[in-house]
Amino acid sequence: MSNLQERLERACERINTPAFIADDPVQFPHRFEALADVELAALLASVIAWGKRQMIIRDGNRLLDMMDNRPLDYLMSRRWQELDPQLNIHRTCFARHLQYLLRGLYEVYSRHGSLQAFAASIGADKAEAPSWHLIDALGRLCRDLNHGDTCPEVIPSNLQSTALKRYNMALRWLVRDDGKVDLGAWSLLRPAQLFIPLDVHVANTSRALGLLSRKSNDRKAVELLTARLRDFDPTDPVKYDFALFGIGIEESKLQ
Repeated sequence: MSNLQERLERACERINTPAFIADDPVQFPHRFEALADVELAALLASVIAWGKRQMIIRDGNRLLDMMDNRPLDYLMSRRWQELDPQLNIHRTCFARHLQYLLRGLYEVYSRHGSLQAFAASIGADKAEAPSWHLIDALGRLCRDLNHGDTCPEVIPSNLQSTALKRYNMALRWLVRDDGKVDLGAWSLLRPAQLFIPLDVHVANTSRALGLLSRKSNDRKAVELLTARLRDFDPTDPVKYDFALFGIGIEESKLQ
């Protein structure tokens, strides 16, 4: 084991603990037991998971409160159709963007009962890049139900180039299952099939550690970094997301 891998493993052990949950958006799907509620809480939390974590958690709480903390019931009741389209959800995400996504998710849950069953129906588990495959299918469904319009605030349309950070994070929550932070609510995918949720912070830390040389924070960078992490642990490469997050935070405090 290389010195770098040892450092990453130690950081994972230190950071990937239940104590992590309270200050992270992963807390939202943890509040539920039924698969559909867990999935919806994970998706909606991931959609607004950009910016300061305190703001994400504040707005995630507000969003779930708006749903009476019953995400599936709220979705299937279609009460979201009554929202003021100008209602702010999080930063530049407004109710009109949320409605765009919920129209697609309403069809998903009406037809399949869960996002996992929808993912199975489109063969996401057999795809080389399951997260992109899933969001491509969900995006096409949303476009069909929204008069052909796109909505990058909730569904990236540039799937050949996007890092897909928010949805890769949601799948990390749903698929990984080590009994610590991530929930392991899905059986369809294996942790080995996941891709690193790449944001600016994780990308910069990866470059500083020599794990990534690509300058753009795009899909290619995600693929390159994930491949490098698979060298360390081919069965669970995305566990190192905790290490890259933690190392970056620790070093930023020293600057």
